[in-house]
Amino acid sequence: MYSANHCQITVNNNSIKNDHVNNKRQNNSLMSQTLLNKVSRAGMAVMIPMVLIAGLTGCNNDDDNNNGSGAVKDPIDSVYSQVAFVPAGSYVHGGFDESAAEITAFHPASQRAFVVNAQNKKVDVLDLKDIHNPVLVQSLDVADIGSTVNSVAVHGDIVALAVQANVKTDNGYVVLYDANTLERINSIAVGALPDMVAFSPDGKTLLVANEGEPDDEYQVDPEGSVSIINIVDINRPIVKKATFEAYNSQKQRLIDSGVRIFGQKADGTMSSVSEDLEPEYIAVAKDGKTAYVSLQENNAIAIIDIASATVTDIKALGAKDHLQVGNELDVSNKDNAINITTWPIMGMYMPDAIDTYSIGNKTYIVTANEGDAREWGDFSEVMNFKDVQVDTTKYSSFACHELDCSDEKSLGKLDFSSVMGDANNDGVYETLYSFGARSFSIWDTDNMSTPIYDSGSLMANYTADKYADNFNASNDKNDFDNRSDNKGVEPEGVTIGQVGSQTIAFVGLERISSVMAFDVTDPMNVKLLGEINTRSFDDAKLELAKNGTAAANADGDLGPEGLTFISATDSPSGKPLLLVGFEVSGTSRVFELDFTE
Repeated sequence: MYSANHCQITVNNNSIKNDHVNNKRQNNSLMSQTLLNKVSRAGMAVMIPMVLIAGLTGCNNDDDNNNGSGAVKDPIDSVYSQVAFVPAGSYVHGGFDESAAEITAFHPASQRAFVVNAQNKKVDVLDLKDIHNPVLVQSLDVADIGSTVNSVAVHGDIVALAVQANVKTDNGYVVLYDANTLERINSIAVGALPDMVAFSPDGKTLLVANEGEPDDEYQVDPEGSVSIINIVDINRPIVKKATFEAYNSQKQRLIDSGVRIFGQKADGTMSSVSEDLEPEYIAVAKDGKTAYVSLQENNAIAIIDIASATVTDIKALGAKDHLQVGNELDVSNKDNAINITTWPIMGMYMPDAIDTYSIGNKTYIVTANEGDAREWGDFSEVMNFKDVQVDTTKYSSFACHELDCSDEKSLGKLDFSSVMGDANNDGVYETLYSFGARSFSIWDTDNMSTPIYDSGSLMANYTADKYADNFNASNDKNDFDNRSDNKGVEPEGVTIGQVGSQTIAFVGLERISSVMAFDVTDPMNVKLLGEINTRSFDDAKLELAKNGTAAANADGDLGPEGLTFISATDSPSGKPLLLVGFEVSGTSRVFELDFTE
């Protein structure tokens, strides 16, 4: 597999190249070499891009290869059909699986990257003037203010850090720095567990997702909220807070609409709506008037009017039907096979990272549908098929491909939510809901009842074809089929970039450790442009990384978390870049992007 620093991996949308003979594949429903172009799903037309197998276009260490035929000619008029991710430099921030590199940001004027290092509870500042040789400038230390840094964002010459309190259920802080001098400007108190920070497009407002997770014993459950900070006068910030208190009296209505509200503290009391909702990630509309906030565990999006700091709506995202063609998945890690097929279950979207883009006056949200169960103290919503009674007419051997549905080669290893699917509360589950949708989706903000696009089984099929020997490997193990029963490739990060007239979504697959690029310019005609994975899948190298006798990235970059697109205009190399923080290998990696027609 990949080993050289300049190995280019591309997808050609005009030809099919499959370099992997997969003698492990069992897939009764997979299309021969392409996915359906359009699938009727629950009465809704859903566009599925053509999936064409990636080929290895060449690996060498010749620096000339870095700036070759992929150079952007005319970014205004060109329409690109593929992208090659060319690995440039990387920086190892710490040890293996210590979250030493998470969220990333970039300051064009100084050509510096800012990377959250959860291992040392700081933000590492890297000089990227030479993208092939990132150099540590210094680290921003906030130990005098709080504990772990959870997020970082840059706009203009301001760097904002989200810092949780030493006791995570206490109110945290946003700490501001000058991006050029790296001097601290001030700190601002916000809500409990600030998990993500974002600027409005004009840079005048900071928004902070205060997740408000419970403590580990589930005795204290802080309210979730979003802090909205006017920083026009950076020395005199004005702080407002958008809360969910107005929805406390609407709990049943929200539950009936599909918003997952079910938290129960250790003393048996149920959390209120504002305690139960946990803001995860923020995306701001182009006009700067509206913020969209993912509520991952609640499987919902909150909509916020920024000017008034008011939550105007909470939209449930629902679930995808894995019994429908185009939504296939592999559900078992015990069958020693690639078996991507239909199953009679629903997958909750439950996005982690989200981003927005606009076409005219219309705003779209792009979601990375990771999934996340709620498990605190003695409370866990996770159940196994064998733990419950189900509707045997629906969960029959016929529906489960002539297997008993409880078999470990069938649905027996998959995790389901215990708080959904028993509509009449008779103890029999009519429907089983799994965590995450193993896809990315695009939502029209005017109507979020269903996504206007979902990648369906694209990521599973793509990685099965390309990484057949390590299909559904985890980010800390190379074992074949390891994650099939637990969210598969697990899309987690997403960011949007503009290249000429095209809007590109970059999606990080947390487990297999790939990054994929999609042209989403037309959300009804999404196209896969390319993919990168720097893993060697070498067990010996992985073991050396784990025991610390080799660098944490000895087996490649593992566990993409934060993604930052850098335009050609802002790029130190003059070509578009993607900066990725890989939390398991503890690395920041720069990819140069070669777009071709």
